[in-house]
Amino acid sequence: MATPTDIGTPRVWLACLACCYNDGALVGQWVDCCDVEDVTLADLHEGSGRPYAACEEVWVLDHEFVPVEGEFGPLEAAEWGRCYEEAGPEQWPAVCAWVRSGMHVTQGAGDLPSLPDFEERYCGHWESFREYAEQLADDTGMMTGWPEEAVRYFDWAGWTRDLAFDHTVVDAPAGEGYGVYVFRDL
Repeated sequence: MATPTDIGTPRVWLACLACCYNDGALVGQWVDCCDVEDVTLADLHEGSGRPYAACEEVWVLDHEFVPVEGEFGPLEAAEWGRCYEEAGPEQWPAVCAWVRSGMHVTQGAGDLPSLPDFEERYCGHWESFREYAEQLADDTGMMTGWPEEAVRYFDWAGWTRDLAFDHTVVDAPAGEGYGVYVFRDL
């Protein structure tokens, strides 16, 4: 089984929205999603030269390594941080691939994935779906007891094609290694 590279800790550009951004000033900083709840308005305004006494609205204007599009609030950023910590950096690329596929199971509001469902469905990172199918056949003893003639003439291409209907297969994006992530559809 292939091993993807770590795509990084999810982080967000946390910005002062009402008093700064809406007045034409970009005030904020990049923060790991795991640390969002610890950031204060004073932290966001540090070095900006802008007062923050009247500021109260904070928003995520950009993000990295979070598998959704668009802006969201700091509470959702913190939820993504908890999800990352629970999944761990080794599984995070696969979790992101599952969410990007649109076939993931969500928990709570938004697109936050259900990690128990992820663990139940994730079949691994493979060089190809064919490699996964061959390993599955071997692991399950599918051809045990078959005559040699039947094994030799087995239609691997057709069986693999049909097996793919029960799975979600996501190409590993550039920078995440190579191959595909495979998820069982339940």
